[in-house]
Amino acid sequence: MSSNDPLHGMTLAKILEALVAHYGWEGLGSRIDIRCFTSDPSIKSSLTFLRKTPWAREKVEALYIEMTRRG
Repeated sequence: MSSNDPLHGMTLAKILEALVAHYGWEGLGSRIDIRCFTSDPSIKSSLTFLRKTPWAREKVEALYIEMTRRG
């Protein structure tokens, strides 16, 4: 990974916390329609799901990169 990779040094937990802080659970669920964001969401349950589900993790990482590029 290069140092200008926005995911460099970021854990999945930090990425998820940043997205929730920025968009809120409702905003996150409207952007990525997965149940762990729309039905009784929590960091812990979402991390469990994302760690087992590569396509969902990729969507979360892509949204994080988009968010950081917008500023």
